[in-house]
Amino acid sequence: MNQTMLSLLAFAPLVLAAVLLVGFNWPAKRAMPAVLVLSVVIALGAWGMSTNRVIASILQGLILTGAVLWIIFGAILLLNTLKHSGAIKAIRGGFANISPDRRVQVIIVAWLFGCFIEGASGFGTPAAVAAPLLVALGFPAMGAVMLGMMVQSTPVSFGAVGTPIVVGVTGGLDKAGISSQLLAKGSDWEVFYRLITSEVAITHALIGFVIPLLMCAMLTRFFGANKSWREGLAIAPFALFGGLAFVLPYAAAGVFLGPEFPSIIGALVGLSIVVPAAKMGFLLPKKTWDFAEAKDWPVHWMGSIEIKLDQLTAKAPMSVGLAWLPYLLLAGLLVLSRVHPGVKAFFSNNLVLGWSNILGEKGLSGSIQ
Repeated sequence: MNQTMLSLLAFAPLVLAAVLLVGFNWPAKRAMPAVLVLSVVIALGAWGMSTNRVIASILQGLILTGAVLWIIFGAILLLNTLKHSGAIKAIRGGFANISPDRRVQVIIVAWLFGCFIEGASGFGTPAAVAAPLLVALGFPAMGAVMLGMMVQSTPVSFGAVGTPIVVGVTGGLDKAGISSQLLAKGSDWEVFYRLITSEVAITHALIGFVIPLLMCAMLTRFFGANKSWREGLAIAPFALFGGLAFVLPYAAAGVFLGPEFPSIIGALVGLSIVVPAAKMGFLLPKKTWDFAEAKDWPVHWMGSIEIKLDQLTAKAPMSVGLAWLPYLLLAGLLVLSRVHPGVKAFFSNNLVLGWSNILGEKGLSGSIQ
């Protein structure tokens, strides 16, 4: 069998997943077992893998899944803690008091806060957190969802504390084989790993700074009373400023610190710059933009959604600073555990479940940190 045919066969499971999930709208619990069966058939029939190695590979995949689920568990636990303690309502109120201009709220809430949530939690949580906040601020639900989806762009490769790079590169590539080739050429895995991280961060940054402007333009064009692109583009100076305030520290973190930090640091630095600037009116257009009266919105803009603010608060009010404290502690612990050798060694050596050479198969390993 020639190389082209082998490549097509290797790509076939991905095609099947797309067809079943998107084309036939199958749920993942039905589609992915079918993809697994096809992958096993190809592995045994075309690639000539042994049954033992196929089983070991499946176990490696389950271990990687466990690592991802552990991160999701932490993210959801934190989110629900903030919700039931009243922190989410305090954060929402803090955003609402910065500016009445809906475009400014898009840049701060959807873009910067959404990027932070993606960096800290990942896995679609910006849409789950930022979109409801926007609805609570008075945005139509469909517009909030659109913005929540658009923010899933620049920060995503470093979402959930760098999971796509950390898990994808480390678990998705033949680390042992690539390392041997790198060593033969006078390099090593760490240099290669940092290069991938840097290239991804710089590539995203080159286009990411215009995303806030695109978000504002989409909002005014499809959800404004005048259906105007120009009303969104009118905030271009502030939107580009907000974009650069995120992507510059984002790219620097990717180059100098590693994959865990770009989205978190970019968002925190961006918020610390953009929020005071918005309060001072820096680069803001003279005319404030808002939606038409809610009673004039098309029904499909809201659907059957109902935001119950009483579910976002506790009995006692909470300050904005206290509401943000868990996220600040999370960011601080992440930085400390990556830049301090002793702390990093403690986590790496003690708080990890690892498996090497699964079922005796060389090169197949996995860990849950």
